[in-house]
Amino acid sequence: MQTRRPSRAAGAVQRLSALLLVGLLVGLLAGCTGDQAAPIEVGVVGRGTVTEVVEAAANVAARATAAVSAPSAGTVAALQVTDGARVTAGQVLLRIDSPSARQALAQATEADAQAASSGRVTVPQADLSALTRSAQAASRAFEAARKAADAIPDERIRAPALARVAAAEADYAAAQDSARRAVQQLNAGLGSLGRLASSLAAAQRAQTRAVVAAAQATVDALTVRAPITGTVVFGTSGAGSAGSGGDLSSVIGQLPSSLQGQAQSLLGGGSGGSASVTGTLEVGTPVSAGAVLLAITDVSTLSLTAGVDETDVLLVTSGVEADVELDAVPGATYAATVRSVDLQPTTSARGGVSYVVRLSLAGGTTETGAAAPAPRPGMSAVARLKVRTATNAVSVPAAAVFRDGARDAVWVVEGGVARRREVELGAQGDDRVEVASGVAVGETVVVKGADRVTEGQRVESR
Repeated sequence: MQTRRPSRAAGAVQRLSALLLVGLLVGLLAGCTGDQAAPIEVGVVGRGTVTEVVEAAANVAARATAAVSAPSAGTVAALQVTDGARVTAGQVLLRIDSPSARQALAQATEADAQAASSGRVTVPQADLSALTRSAQAASRAFEAARKAADAIPDERIRAPALARVAAAEADYAAAQDSARRAVQQLNAGLGSLGRLASSLAAAQRAQTRAVVAAAQATVDALTVRAPITGTVVFGTSGAGSAGSGGDLSSVIGQLPSSLQGQAQSLLGGGSGGSASVTGTLEVGTPVSAGAVLLAITDVSTLSLTAGVDETDVLLVTSGVEADVELDAVPGATYAATVRSVDLQPTTSARGGVSYVVRLSLAGGTTETGAAAPAPRPGMSAVARLKVRTATNAVSVPAAAVFRDGARDAVWVVEGGVARRREVELGAQGDDRVEVASGVAVGETVVVKGADRVTEGQRVESR
């Protein structure tokens, strides 16, 4: 369809009409701003309860969560729990078949038995430097044994294993002292090679006992038990970190050369393997030492972790109560109480500094008063911490207070005239603030439009 172009005269009329319309609108707007400016309002200083609130983003946390990892490389031989099952601390979760761990124990035991029965060692040159080198090697061996025992996931197995390693180290220290005295006496013509050989044999035996303790602990841990009471959550993991198998290899490497041949294949040719938990955990699943098999979460009680800005954290103390709102349950309010405030700060990527505040979390109610659903760990929330509450306090609307330089002030109306009055504030709520000093109950103050008032201005009550 063809469009008709307007004439030049018609275009001029249109432009004139548009200019007149703009002028009319400008005049109307000017009249509105002059006649309908927000009025200045006054109010009377009164008393009431003022609650100061600090808001902080938070997350729901479980009472405890424990990851259960494989003590050694092998395969799952028996699985006695299912995903989502409730378990109690100490309950058997699964059993792992680990030929390498069992072979390690057998060979460590054989090496220890040989050291105990033969009592024959090669006597080094009778000087203290040889004993010093032996002590250094033994120190490395015991450190490796401690690491091996410490890698055991089950605390009830790990603690006795560490104790046995410590006892073996104490025995070694005593034997080393005996050997040192034997060297000194031999050099002085008062001792014998037999006594020195006996002391050295005792020291070697202490090292082999440490290896046996670490190997036995690994085998004991093949029966995996629940470290805490809670709900089982199956998960997957990669290859995992090296477990006790690698550490036991290091222990064997520190044994006297006469005993290394008996235990050099302690791990059966493996150091934990590269197998990892992939897919569903089930019987026959290959696992590597240190790989996470599953987790147990205790949700018997829930808590909150909130990040409070450094400008507000000094107001937050243990026992402060809070109202909590969850993103997952709109309209519901949960009760919480501050348990602790971290001393060390957390710095955001933008350079902001905050502190982690931990709160206990109680039940909640919906807008209708019904019981709110129980939250789940990890849910997002907003905590409104009631850091200060002043009851029966002298207070004014928050809009009445303005900042004048470094001081807070209000406009007090005396005889219809506005007078500036400095005030000291206490608790500062969203709508009202506590005035600790500066005004008295019954005085009249400007509560709206304080930014348009000047000293000595006449103010009418509205």
